[in-house]
Amino acid sequence: MSTDGWKNFGKHGADLDPGNVHGKIALGRALEDALERMIIDGGIKSPPTTRRGLTARMRYLTTTKGGPAALADAGITATPATIRAWTRGTQRPRPANLEAIDTAYWNLRAANVLANPGGFKQHLNNNGHGTRVEIHPINQEPVTPKHRRDNLRLRTIQVRYVWDEAVDAMVAGDEAKLEEIWDDVIADLDSDWGAYTYVSHIGLGA
Repeated sequence: MSTDGWKNFGKHGADLDPGNVHGKIALGRALEDALERMIIDGGIKSPPTTRRGLTARMRYLTTTKGGPAALADAGITATPATIRAWTRGTQRPRPANLEAIDTAYWNLRAANVLANPGGFKQHLNNNGHGTRVEIHPINQEPVTPKHRRDNLRLRTIQVRYVWDEAVDAMVAGDEAKLEEIWDDVIADLDSDWGAYTYVSHIGLGA
C-alpha cells in the first residue's frame, strides 16, 4: 500500500491551505508536541522567581552533567562563589539572570530527555495500551466544491506497537520512516485510509 493516497494532491486546491500536510509531517509535529508536554509536565513546577523554584533549578544545573555548559550557553557568567550562593539560597540573582537560569534548566532537561528517549517511548506505549491518535482531515475550504469529499471527518484510533520506531524517526528527522509508520496507522481505517494520507492536524492523547 502506498501512502500517496492522493497522487494528485493539490490539483483541486487542497494545497492552498498551508495547514494541509502529509501525515508524516503532522505525525512528527504531534510527537514533538507530546514530547514538549512530557518535558514540561515532569519538570519543576515552582517558578524561578520563588526560592523553592530557584533552588531546585540550581541544584539540577549544578549536579547534572552538562549543567555548567547550559548555564554558560544561557549567558550566565557568574563566579563559582555566586553560583554556590544562588544554589544555597543566600543570594538572589538579578531578574535577567533568573530568566537565564530558567532557560538553562529547560534546555538541559529537554536535551537529557532527548538523549534518553526511552521514557518517552514508555509514555506513548502506555504499558501496551498505546496512545490515542486524533486525525483531523484536511481543510477542504480551498478545494473546488465538486471535488470535496463528504466522508472526511475527525477520526480517533488507539495506536499500539509503532511508538518505539516513531520516536527514533522523530529524533533522527527520518521522514521516510515517519511516512512508513503513518501508512501503518491509517491502514487501520480500512477503505478510508487514502482520505487521511494528508491531514490538517494530528493530536496525541499523551
